[in-house]
Amino acid sequence: MYGPAQHEYKSHFLSEIVRVCSKEALPIVIGGDFNIIRRPDEKNNDNYNDRWPFMFNAVIDSLNLREIEMTGRKFTWANHLQNQTFEKLDRVLVCTDLEAKYPHTTVYALTREISDHTPLLLSTNNPSSAYQPQFKFELGWLLRDGFCEMVRDVWNSTLVDGSPIERWQAKIRRLRQYLRGWAKSVSGAYKKEKIAILNKLDELDKKAEITALSEGELDLKHVLNERLAELLREEEIKWYQRAKVKHLLECDANTKYYHLLANGRHRKTRIFQLEDENNIITGDAQLKEHITSYYKNLFGPSTNSHIMLDESQTDDIPQVSQLENEYLTDTFSQEEVRAAIFQMEHNKAPGPDGFPPEFYQVFWNLIKDDLMVLFTDFHQGNLPLNRLNFGTIILLPKKKDAKVIRQYRPICLLNVSFKIFTKVATNRLSTIA
Repeated sequence: MYGPAQHEYKSHFLSEIVRVCSKEALPIVIGGDFNIIRRPDEKNNDNYNDRWPFMFNAVIDSLNLREIEMTGRKFTWANHLQNQTFEKLDRVLVCTDLEAKYPHTTVYALTREISDHTPLLLSTNNPSSAYQPQFKFELGWLLRDGFCEMVRDVWNSTLVDGSPIERWQAKIRRLRQYLRGWAKSVSGAYKKEKIAILNKLDELDKKAEITALSEGELDLKHVLNERLAELLREEEIKWYQRAKVKHLLECDANTKYYHLLANGRHRKTRIFQLEDENNIITGDAQLKEHITSYYKNLFGPSTNSHIMLDESQTDDIPQVSQLENEYLTDTFSQEEVRAAIFQMEHNKAPGPDGFPPEFYQVFWNLIKDDLMVLFTDFHQGNLPLNRLNFGTIILLPKKKDAKVIRQYRPICLLNVSFKIFTKVATNRLSTIA
């Protein structure tokens, strides 16, 4: 796609886009030099006229297109004057159906070299067949008939000799393995059932246009609609969980919207290159080495300090009373552990084991005995808590066009099983401090 630079031809160019795309039944991908910016921040100076951006955005919205956010740089064009002007004139637009089919699609800015335009690389980033995604407990599974009974049977059938922590990890590991295989098998059946229901409903609708449906056919249509609503509800919750939205009610029917938000979150956390002084770092192996080295130096051993603390001076430090000390060191009860679990927020990213707070809340009666044994060991000082204390580090950009590692903020997604211990301890301390 190439858009004219002359203003007198831009209206014809936009009209041509509408004419071509409106007649196209196939998924749409439009990429190239449009010679129009969309917002004031797509230019490095204040010489901005809203006329063509307004019309361009109106065309994009009318055709239900979305721009795949570019990574690697902010602008795609520059002139050769001493006081350079930079603009984002090149971009890739896709229809929402195509983005749903290729959710990992990205646009990456390559090296401009001697050209005044930056070439863009469009990639669908489809994972290989050998790639195994991380397990995540889907909240939509809770809607399936017999699911809770299946979880109970798997949990209770896992019998392992050893310490409480070994038994807990064995049950979690076995349940994760079972649900991963179960989800893979039912996913295909779900899609086939959905297609079959839609086809049958379409057949009944067409028949109803020419003749009255029998009582049996009306009953069948009612049953199919109810089952379709159940399948769509599960699909909606799946993408609601991935989108991590807060401003929409859970009952809103916005599956496609959640899907697009989830895809956008994935692209936001993807790192294609980083700058290190005058060097450009690319490739997964090189990026991993650079990022690891940076944080090792940042959080490494501190320099020797000559500051000393006299721990015998406690006169000006408030002390806990004997009653408060007994409360803080008392054994843990089921009530306070349950309260801590049910205080946890919903729809939060899980840790490496894939089980969110909702799992512990729904299956509290199933897991409470195994969990309380861990708290007993913890109170007695016999629990190797480090076997629960591990997580996944995620780098989130602090700004839209993050280029160096300092512009990313690391967060650690801990297992909920470990966060329960910290939550219970925090609740106790908060009543004293």
